[in-house]
Amino acid sequence: MTNMPKSAQVGSHAVIEKDVHIGENVVIGHHTVILQGTKIEDNVTIGCNCVLGIKPGVNQRMRKISSPDVPLVIQAGTRIGHLVSIYSGTEIGKNVFIGDHASIRENVSIGEDSVIGRAAIVELNTMIGKSCTIQTQAYVTGDTILEDDVFIGPCVSMSNDKYMGAKDYDLKGPQIKMGAKIGNNASLLPGISIGSNTIVGAGSVVTKHIEANIVVAGVPAKKMNT
Repeated sequence: MTNMPKSAQVGSHAVIEKDVHIGENVVIGHHTVILQGTKIEDNVTIGCNCVLGIKPGVNQRMRKISSPDVPLVIQAGTRIGHLVSIYSGTEIGKNVFIGDHASIRENVSIGEDSVIGRAAIVELNTMIGKSCTIQTQAYVTGDTILEDDVFIGPCVSMSNDKYMGAKDYDLKGPQIKMGAKIGNNASLLPGISIGSNTIVGAGSVVTKHIEANIVVAGVPAKKMNT
């Protein structure tokens, strides 16, 4: 059975399965489901109609998930909006904000003070650093690395499969280095890297590695004279 601190507030029709750890001053919204093994630290707020700690499912064409029994961990001070789904095996750092309708898959790590915007999607095996911002409806593909202080604008899209399933390929998303900023609706192709403090203009298509401390834009993205 889950031990519920007296300081916790649990909404109507919430479901909390066994072996869930809930810290002090946690708020859980109406109709939210906390699945077995999930660990929620102090001062976390969770909205209504969320599902936390989902076990990943696969079929024959999908990758098998390593360590499927690793729990979801949500560290202290994090705020989660309504209708959010987060899978097991993921760790959410301190004071993270996750907007309504966001989806975060398994084996993801999100550093402290980061923001995951409304309806953003973060796929499996992704590392997000500290103080990152991922804005509304951005798609962060699996196997991606975002270092600290990265900004991802609304509706940015990333990919990790160079051959789109036509033949074997070691899936690898982009690596976006510290302080880089990606503008609205940009598309980032598999395996590319974007250097520290570089700015990618809105609507750009990044097809190759981009060096640090420059501005790029266009289709394909090229260095701009500033």
